[in-house]
Amino acid sequence: MNVKQTLNLFVDAGLVDSGANDDILQEVASTGKSLCDVLVDYQVCDEAGFYQVIADAIGAEYVDLRKFDPPQEIIKLLPAGLAQLHQAFPLGYDDHMLTVALCDPLNQQTLEDLRFSIGKDIQAVVAPIYQIEDLIKKFYGSDAASLDSILEELGGGISFDRESGDLDVKELESEANAAPIIRYVDLVLAQAIQDRASDIHFEPFETEFKIRYRVDGALYEMAPPPRHLANPVISRVKVMSNLNIAERRIPQDGRIQKIIAGRPVDLRVSTLPTQFGESVVLRVLDRTTVQLDLESLGMPDDIYNYLLHTIEKPNGIFIVTGPTGSGKTTTLYACLNKINTVDSKVLTCEDPVEYDIEGIIQVPINDNIDLTFARVLRAFLRQDPDRIMVGETRDKETAQIAIQASLTGHLVFTTLHTNDAPGAITRLIDMGVEPFLISASLEGVLGQRLIRKICTQCKMTYEPSESILAQLGLTPQEIGDKNFFFGRGCDYCNNTGYRSRKGIYELLNITDPLRELINQRAPSVVMKQKAIELGMVTLRDDGLRTIYEGLTTIEEVLKYT
Repeated sequence: MNVKQTLNLFVDAGLVDSGANDDILQEVASTGKSLCDVLVDYQVCDEAGFYQVIADAIGAEYVDLRKFDPPQEIIKLLPAGLAQLHQAFPLGYDDHMLTVALCDPLNQQTLEDLRFSIGKDIQAVVAPIYQIEDLIKKFYGSDAASLDSILEELGGGISFDRESGDLDVKELESEANAAPIIRYVDLVLAQAIQDRASDIHFEPFETEFKIRYRVDGALYEMAPPPRHLANPVISRVKVMSNLNIAERRIPQDGRIQKIIAGRPVDLRVSTLPTQFGESVVLRVLDRTTVQLDLESLGMPDDIYNYLLHTIEKPNGIFIVTGPTGSGKTTTLYACLNKINTVDSKVLTCEDPVEYDIEGIIQVPINDNIDLTFARVLRAFLRQDPDRIMVGETRDKETAQIAIQASLTGHLVFTTLHTNDAPGAITRLIDMGVEPFLISASLEGVLGQRLIRKICTQCKMTYEPSESILAQLGLTPQEIGDKNFFFGRGCDYCNNTGYRSRKGIYELLNITDPLRELINQRAPSVVMKQKAIELGMVTLRDDGLRTIYEGLTTIEEVLKYT
């Protein structure tokens, strides 16, 4: 359930003072507790009272499901895939009306989707979320079982055996909107998001159709559906993202905004024409999982304190650098969140806008209408900003306007794609920016990578071999009695040994000795050496710190540094 929306019900009912709103929301965000638990802690209500307020607000009944034992014929009325997807559990059926308990009863779209999918009128009731989840798990089993049951249905009764090149638009739409295809695609998305996927890949080959998703930087394959489902499944994704399903010759980009398992999720969609059909990749932007607080990024204390100091400066440029998917945008968002106050005007231009932050003016880049970074940045300077974020500095024009903005009293944040922090300076010079402008405006460069953390449930110590220590440049004498860990693999981490990720960082603080080297056009290697002399901790060294702290493995650090 949407926390803000739900809390407003308690304000409207006179149970919570509107002045306490922010404190309660902050408590939910910082502790990870549910809104129900926080309101119980604040003695606003008990559990039953919490759900009764929601029920009263939507004109529904509140029920306690602790002793509920559903008849098997009622269970069969709601297919497993839909129950899992919409977090709904059937309670009764009377006069063509199916009564269901919903984990998110405030979401009207769920009722519409259910009504459309099963062809029956739906009446919602309110019950404690954990009770509904327990019943779904008990009577419907896992997502994988639900996927299998839908695949069985698709394999048995429905055939999509023609190439979509032979179909007209109406037939394509008809296939894409077939109820089993809708359920199958929705459940694939739900399972991927439940497994914390960052990207979902639909890949047609000559004899097979693969669906893979990326979790913590590594790709995993789902049980592959039959090859003949490739066209209807991909057409379904295109319909959801408002793309032209008849156009299969050129790449297209779109966006899906959807409530999945009670959470608002944005999906960025990209299609690519290939030899055997369209390959589609969905980038998952799950607002409930992204950490937009500097404190929660797990930075070393010295870098965290440096950032706190730098983001309060009146002018200058701060660059975050690293490859695609290394968390650069998240770091910048966390910085902006920190300085997003009433007395500061913050503007961002991004391609595209990944997360909406209240109080910040965010502009999406659109190259099709020549709305480029440089053009938006010029317009920003006439909008009286204090801080500006440029999603990515790609060319000389953008870099020069950003520098001009910083020299005229604005603090500018941006990202670059380079291998390490000192490489950012070389990249700017290669773009054609004059070294004296760089040295006058640049405050610091933060290089970063994301590495996988060892699963806490199956973590074990082991003795690394001398050869792998040599790859890190270490000798057995240097490591002394330090312990090394790895993940054995368990259900909690899908037998990978890893669960979630953390950043490793290197900070290039631009001081006077480095400004001299920049003006001399010194090579990146020379600058890096000087920075290390001045105290810069490299990505490799920060990686070693995380190994010694038992957070990651030697293999992960070798892979990314």
